[in-house]
Order: sequence, then structure tokens, then C-alpha cells
Amino acid sequence: MSPFMGYFMLGSAFLIIVSMALMLVRLIGGPTLYDRLLAVNSFGTKTVLFLCVFCFIIGRPDGVDIALLYALMNFIATIAALKFFNYRALDVELPSGNSTAGRVKVGEDAR
Repeated sequence: MSPFMGYFMLGSAFLIIVSMALMLVRLIGGPTLYDRLLAVNSFGTKTVLFLCVFCFIIGRPDGVDIALLYALMNFIATIAALKFFNYRALDVELPSGNSTAGRVKVGEDAR
């Protein structure tokens, strides 16, 4: 690896860590639940980026597989948390494509 590329990787790792710290500030001080959930999801994404950069800094690019697994777990956890906060339970079936059973009416038709 060239010296320029090494400095570039270290600089990008530092900037990712700074952005992760900003996400922690948003997590602690977020005014709503959804702001906090967005901060957790963004923190997970920054963690995946940091893992990828760190693996290339130490010369072990096979760690990218672990980062991809973490990204998948982050996505599934975000969907599960949103479903839980929306329905207050995880065992609620989602409506199928053609049924109108679970849809919420908005506007003048909502009576």
C-alpha cells in the first residue's frame, strides 16, 4: 500500500469515528423515538464502514464478510424495532398485497 493510501485510510477512519460520536450525541439527545432509532441505524452503518476501512488498514480484507453480516443484522433489527414501535408487538401479521384489512384511512373517508 502506498503512503498516500495509508494516510487516506487513516483519515477516513478518523472521520468515520467522529461521525459515530455525532450519532451517539443524537442518540442521547434525540427528541423523539424515531430520531433515536435513526441514530442507532446510522451508527450501525458507520460501524460497517469503519470495519471495512479497518480491515483494509491492517491488511486483512477477509473481515469485510463480517461487516456484511453486521449490516444484515442491523437492517433486520431496524425493521423489527419499527414493527414493534408501530404495533406494540412483534407477532402481528402484516397485511397481504391485495387486502385492505390493515390499511389506515386518511382524510375525509376516515369515519
